[in-house]
Amino acid sequence: MNLTISDLVAQVAGSLTAAGIDGAPREARLLVAYVTGVPLARLTLEIGQAASSQHQEALLPLVARRMAREPLSHLLGRRAFYAHEFKVTADTLDPRPETETLVSVALRTPFSRVLDLGTGSGAIAISLLAARREAQGVATDVSKAALKVARENAETIGVADRLEFVRSDWFCEVSGDFDLIVSNPPYIALDEMAGLAPELAFEPRMALTDEGDGLAAYRVISASAATHLSEGGRLMVEIGWQQGPAVAALFAEAGLQDVEILNDLDGRNRVVCGVNRH
Repeated sequence: MNLTISDLVAQVAGSLTAAGIDGAPREARLLVAYVTGVPLARLTLEIGQAASSQHQEALLPLVARRMAREPLSHLLGRRAFYAHEFKVTADTLDPRPETETLVSVALRTPFSRVLDLGTGSGAIAISLLAARREAQGVATDVSKAALKVARENAETIGVADRLEFVRSDWFCEVSGDFDLIVSNPPYIALDEMAGLAPELAFEPRMALTDEGDGLAAYRVISASAATHLSEGGRLMVEIGWQQGPAVAALFAEAGLQDVEILNDLDGRNRVVCGVNRH
């Protein structure tokens, strides 16, 4: 039987749909484009072209992994975020669209020196420096493997000469002052973990939960931020959609001023901001 690209897409979409995966047709196109080497933008134009049995064989293990709910980004090795594509692995949190809110908010006002705490894939820090070509930054993570991925992303996207990577448990190995500190820390409470999407089981647990009430990282970050912020410097963190008031209270207790809770595109609380005024 002579297979076409259309046949491959239909086969993969059918398997993913049967596994209950939302967006199966789109994911099928992405997987087929990846295996065949046809750019996604051209896939529809090439839909009637012949596909080889090798393509079909290459798809089988990928489809099996996706049906087991391994994230699509892990299969493709990349994830689109803000203005770039980032390499992702099982060692990094998969950057998500809602985190783009943090980047957008941070870019509303000037900064020259940014610190990204718990950088993971580097998506936040790299996106900020790519948009502000005069700025410099430091990105930290406790995971050596995550820092390796972040460095590779910085090289690929062209900001490696302006971004220093430091292995650190929050502020422990950080020195100097910054006019912007950002973080997307683990904020899922332990009792919420069981109800999460199965794909999250493939991501680093320590990037998801503090094994407690989901607020531990915010306590540490807010308590120490002022000692690393310049006068007028801003602290911005991503939050879970129900954590706005609690995190805003921690910012206020730490002496930060002009504390705000900002929403994402879905209208949910997503970012808490505060300003350091001595």
